[in-house]
Amino acid sequence: MPRVNRTVVLTLLIVSSSVFLLFQLYYYRKYVSQPGPYILSRTGHLTANDLQWQTVKKFLGLARHFGLPLFLADTAALTLLSHDALRQRDRLVREPHCSFLCTGRPVTSFALHANLWKYEPGFLLAAEQKGFELLELRGEDPRLASLDNLSGEEIPLHFLFRLHGYVIQVVFLYERSGNYLWHGALRLKSNIDRSFAPFKLLDYGRYSGSYDRPELVLTVLDGLDVRIPRNVSHFLSEHRQARFLECRYRDARNFLQLYPDDSSPEAVEFRRKVKSLLHLAARTLAQLDVPFWLSSGTCLGWFRQCSVISYSQDVDIGIFIEDFRSDIVAAFRNAGLSLKHKFGKVGDSLELSFQSDDVKLDIFFFYDDGDVVWNGGTQAKSGKKFKYIFPRFSLCWAELLELKVRVPCETLDYVTANYGSTWNVPVRSWDWKSSPSNVQENGVWPPSEWVELIQVY
Repeated sequence: MPRVNRTVVLTLLIVSSSVFLLFQLYYYRKYVSQPGPYILSRTGHLTANDLQWQTVKKFLGLARHFGLPLFLADTAALTLLSHDALRQRDRLVREPHCSFLCTGRPVTSFALHANLWKYEPGFLLAAEQKGFELLELRGEDPRLASLDNLSGEEIPLHFLFRLHGYVIQVVFLYERSGNYLWHGALRLKSNIDRSFAPFKLLDYGRYSGSYDRPELVLTVLDGLDVRIPRNVSHFLSEHRQARFLECRYRDARNFLQLYPDDSSPEAVEFRRKVKSLLHLAARTLAQLDVPFWLSSGTCLGWFRQCSVISYSQDVDIGIFIEDFRSDIVAAFRNAGLSLKHKFGKVGDSLELSFQSDDVKLDIFFFYDDGDVVWNGGTQAKSGKKFKYIFPRFSLCWAELLELKVRVPCETLDYVTANYGSTWNVPVRSWDWKSSPSNVQENGVWPPSEWVELIQVY
């Protein structure tokens, strides 16, 4: 057996070691020596988290250079920032260098305050030069839509940047007249590459959404400077209930062509008073943390004609009975309204009515009953009880009279239940005891309880 040449073996070992050292030096200079956490795993190889962190780092560097007013809006990452999750971070985190931005998903979401940024094509060009692939999604600007103008110009709604198989979603938040932020739905046209991103995993775009304007703070996450909402829990709660419905301007204009709106001074003054009363009610209930939605004729006016029904003479809102608070009456009195009547009780058919000038605010409390929900009504002179039955519904945001308000997401079902299939035909003569399609008699209050359950002021 031939002897092994020790010099050859030694030379091969030296060459192999040198190549390996050069490889390590390359990665050290390219990644580890950069500001931020050490991104090499213990094995010395790039992991999936390493690549995601590098993608986010490169994107944030570009955003900072071009002055993009961004904040972290990724629900998975923000959830990790909650206090409970922070206490468990050491147990939950698999990769110690990327504890928050590497969430196990191939997507990271940021929100951009569109009104604070002038669209800069140079930013997109720079992103492409850095290796990012870009998908820009646009849609009509609803802020320009009205009964007089149905077509708005297109605006950017979402940017999707892809690098190393990871996607950065940038959702554009626009200021609306109701003093809130809005983003549009993500709609893919026929020529869009459906494989560009895992669209079902995106945090934003399935529906339009609305948010309060968040206060932001600058922090360091995984070695990167990132702005986040100061109140993370509130932002995440908003996200779960953010779905927004636009007014149906096209249908409203068709309706008003058949049934022109009342433009008399009295009708104009009524709409002004309704706006003032609705804003006051929203402020008062917000202070109590009591959610409400547009109900009955006020909901019909929003859905049918993007306004209020001038001959209705009142404002109608709904509240789920579990959100009732005993200090609601005092709060409205402190806001300047007088209690006109109080019918029923918390356990059955509660209804409150307040007066402001010559416009009435009716608050109907809704009760769960299996597959349906209902609110009650009471005839003061006879003690008769009535029940108005609706299919179950969820709540969405909408805008009416420059105010962000809730409406039933299933608005058509809600309106049809209350007004029947001819809801789009005005009815000026309305009897609340017999005209609604969903009204049922519900017994009579015992005369011995009238003093407590039928209070008229």
